[in-house]
Amino acid sequence: MKRVSRRAVLGGVGAALLAAAGGVAVVRTRGYEVPADVAGRLRVLAPWQWVVLAAAARRIAAPDVDDGSVPTADDVGVATFLDSYLGNLPDPMQRDFLRLLAFLEHLAPLGQKLTSRFSRLGAADQDRVLASLEASDQGLLRGGFDGLKSLVFMGYYRDPRTWKILGYAGPFVRNG
Repeated sequence: MKRVSRRAVLGGVGAALLAAAGGVAVVRTRGYEVPADVAGRLRVLAPWQWVVLAAAARRIAAPDVDDGSVPTADDVGVATFLDSYLGNLPDPMQRDFLRLLAFLEHLAPLGQKLTSRFSRLGAADQDRVLASLEASDQGLLRGGFDGLKSLVFMGYYRDPRTWKILGYAGPFVRNG
Protein backbone atom coordinates (compact mmCIF):
# COMPACT_ATOMS: atom_id res chain seq x y z
CA MET A 1 0.00 0.00 0.00
CA LYS A 2 1.32 3.40 -1.02
CA ARG A 3 1.91 5.92 1.70
CA VAL A 4 0.41 9.41 1.34
CA SER A 5 2.75 12.24 2.21
CA ARG A 6 1.94 14.85 4.81
CA ARG A 7 2.22 17.53 2.11
CA ALA A 8 -0.46 15.81 0.01
CA VAL A 9 -2.78 15.50 3.02
CA LEU A 10 -2.30 19.15 3.97
CA GLY A 11 -2.81 20.19 0.34
CA GLY A 12 -6.05 18.22 0.20
CA VAL A 13 -7.28 19.68 3.49
CA GLY A 14 -6.37 23.17 2.30
CA ALA A 15 -8.23 22.69 -0.97
CA ALA A 16 -11.28 21.37 0.89
CA LEU A 17 -11.24 24.36 3.24
CA LEU A 18 -10.91 26.75 0.33
CA ALA A 19 -13.83 25.11 -1.48
CA ALA A 20 -15.94 25.22 1.70
CA ALA A 21 -15.10 28.89 2.23
CA GLY A 22 -16.10 29.63 -1.36
CA GLY A 23 -19.41 27.83 -0.84
CA VAL A 24 -20.06 29.75 2.36
CA ALA A 25 -19.23 33.03 0.60
CA VAL A 26 -21.72 32.28 -2.18
CA VAL A 27 -24.45 31.42 0.32
CA ARG A 28 -23.70 34.40 2.58
CA THR A 29 -23.83 36.92 -0.28
CA ARG A 30 -27.31 35.93 -1.46
CA GLY A 31 -30.68 37.22 -0.41
CA TYR A 32 -29.91 40.95 -0.50
CA GLU A 33 -32.59 43.24 -1.84
CA VAL A 34 -31.58 46.53 -3.40
CA PRO A 35 -34.21 49.04 -4.58
CA ALA A 36 -34.70 48.79 -8.34
CA ASP A 37 -33.79 52.47 -8.86
CA VAL A 38 -30.42 51.82 -7.18
CA ALA A 39 -29.48 48.36 -8.50
CA GLY A 40 -28.80 49.46 -12.07
CA ARG A 41 -26.72 52.47 -11.05
CA LEU A 42 -24.16 50.93 -8.70
CA ARG A 43 -20.60 51.82 -9.74
CA VAL A 44 -18.42 50.09 -7.16
CA LEU A 45 -20.58 48.27 -4.66
CA ALA A 46 -22.11 44.86 -5.25
CA PRO A 47 -25.75 44.72 -4.16
CA TRP A 48 -24.86 42.97 -0.88
CA GLN A 49 -22.23 45.63 -0.12
CA TRP A 50 -24.75 48.40 -0.76
CA VAL A 51 -27.18 46.75 1.69
CA VAL A 52 -24.46 46.50 4.37
CA LEU A 53 -23.41 50.11 3.86
CA ALA A 54 -27.02 51.32 3.97
CA ALA A 55 -27.60 49.39 7.23
CA ALA A 56 -24.46 50.82 8.80
CA ALA A 57 -25.38 54.35 7.66
CA ARG A 58 -28.84 54.01 9.22
CA ARG A 59 -27.26 53.24 12.59
CA ILE A 60 -24.36 55.70 12.42
CA ALA A 61 -26.58 58.61 11.33
CA ALA A 62 -29.68 57.54 13.27
CA PRO A 63 -31.89 60.52 14.16
CA ASP A 64 -32.22 61.31 17.86
CA VAL A 65 -35.91 62.02 17.38
CA ASP A 66 -38.46 59.90 15.57
CA ASP A 67 -41.00 62.55 14.64
CA GLY A 68 -40.13 62.78 10.95
CA SER A 69 -38.44 66.17 11.31
CA VAL A 70 -34.95 64.77 10.80
CA PRO A 71 -34.12 63.01 7.52
CA THR A 72 -32.73 59.49 7.73
CA ALA A 73 -29.65 58.15 5.96
CA ASP A 74 -32.04 56.50 3.50
CA ASP A 75 -33.88 59.80 2.90
CA VAL A 76 -30.66 61.50 1.78
CA GLY A 77 -29.27 58.46 -0.08
CA VAL A 78 -26.04 57.99 1.86
CA ALA A 79 -25.18 54.52 0.52
CA THR A 80 -25.86 55.48 -3.10
CA PHE A 81 -23.81 58.68 -2.75
CA LEU A 82 -20.93 56.72 -1.23
CA ASP A 83 -21.03 54.17 -4.05
CA SER A 84 -20.42 57.02 -6.46
CA TYR A 85 -17.78 58.58 -4.21
CA LEU A 86 -15.89 55.28 -3.93
CA GLY A 87 -15.67 55.21 -7.73
CA ASN A 88 -13.31 58.20 -7.54
CA LEU A 89 -10.93 56.61 -5.03
CA PRO A 90 -7.78 54.71 -5.98
CA ASP A 91 -8.23 50.94 -6.30
CA PRO A 92 -6.32 50.08 -3.08
CA MET A 93 -8.59 52.36 -1.04
CA GLN A 94 -11.70 50.90 -2.65
CA ARG A 95 -10.45 47.39 -1.94
CA ASP A 96 -9.78 48.21 1.73
CA PHE A 97 -13.23 49.73 2.15
CA LEU A 98 -14.93 46.75 0.52
CA ARG A 99 -12.99 44.42 2.82
CA LEU A 100 -14.21 46.46 5.78
CA LEU A 101 -17.80 46.00 4.61
CA ALA A 102 -17.25 42.23 4.31
CA PHE A 103 -15.76 42.13 7.81
CA LEU A 104 -18.65 44.18 9.20
CA GLU A 105 -21.24 41.96 7.54
CA HIS A 106 -19.83 38.51 8.20
CA LEU A 107 -17.26 38.54 11.00
CA ALA A 108 -17.86 41.49 13.32
CA PRO A 109 -21.20 40.12 14.60
CA LEU A 110 -19.43 36.90 15.64
CA GLY A 111 -17.28 38.97 18.01
CA GLN A 112 -20.49 39.88 19.83
CA LYS A 113 -21.67 36.25 19.82
CA LEU A 114 -24.25 37.00 17.12
CA THR A 115 -24.64 34.42 14.37
CA SER A 116 -26.62 36.51 11.89
CA ARG A 117 -25.01 38.79 9.38
CA PHE A 118 -24.89 42.50 10.29
CA SER A 119 -27.52 43.62 7.79
CA ARG A 120 -30.08 41.20 9.27
CA LEU A 121 -29.55 42.19 12.91
CA GLY A 122 -31.94 44.44 14.81
CA ALA A 123 -30.95 48.05 15.49
CA ALA A 124 -29.72 47.39 19.05
CA ASP A 125 -27.49 44.51 17.94
CA GLN A 126 -26.15 46.54 15.01
CA ASP A 127 -25.31 49.32 17.46
CA ARG A 128 -23.51 46.78 19.65
CA VAL A 129 -21.43 45.54 16.71
CA LEU A 130 -20.52 49.08 15.62
CA ALA A 131 -19.66 50.08 19.20
CA SER A 132 -17.36 47.05 19.47
CA LEU A 133 -15.47 48.20 16.37
CA GLU A 134 -15.26 51.75 17.67
CA ALA A 135 -13.84 50.56 21.02
CA SER A 136 -11.70 47.71 19.66
CA ASP A 137 -8.19 47.28 21.03
CA GLN A 138 -7.15 46.61 17.41
CA GLY A 139 -6.11 49.88 15.82
CA LEU A 140 -7.00 48.63 12.35
CA LEU A 141 -10.62 47.98 13.37
CA ARG A 142 -10.91 51.34 15.17
CA GLY A 143 -9.45 53.06 12.13
CA GLY A 144 -11.83 51.21 9.82
CA PHE A 145 -14.78 52.27 11.95
CA ASP A 146 -13.55 55.89 12.01
CA GLY A 147 -13.26 55.87 8.21
CA LEU A 148 -16.72 54.36 7.82
CA LYS A 149 -18.23 56.90 10.22
CA SER A 150 -16.49 59.80 8.46
CA LEU A 151 -17.75 58.68 5.05
CA VAL A 152 -21.29 58.18 6.36
CA PHE A 153 -21.33 61.66 7.91
CA MET A 154 -19.91 63.17 4.71
CA GLY A 155 -22.69 61.47 2.74
CA TYR A 156 -25.34 62.50 5.27
CA TYR A 157 -24.47 66.15 5.92
CA ARG A 158 -23.91 66.98 2.25
CA ASP A 159 -27.69 67.24 1.91
CA PRO A 160 -29.21 70.67 2.72
CA ARG A 161 -32.09 68.96 4.59
CA THR A 162 -29.61 67.95 7.31
CA TRP A 163 -28.08 71.38 7.87
CA LYS A 164 -30.71 72.65 10.30
CA ILE A 165 -29.76 69.83 12.69
CA LEU A 166 -26.39 71.56 13.08
CA GLY A 167 -27.77 75.09 13.03
CA TYR A 168 -26.04 75.69 9.71
CA ALA A 169 -27.88 78.07 7.39
CA GLY A 170 -25.94 77.04 4.32
CA PRO A 171 -23.03 78.47 2.39
CA PHE A 172 -22.58 82.24 2.44
CA VAL A 173 -22.43 83.58 -1.10
CA ARG A 174 -22.12 87.27 -1.90
CA ASN A 175 -24.09 88.62 -4.82
CA GLY A 176 -22.14 91.00 -7.02
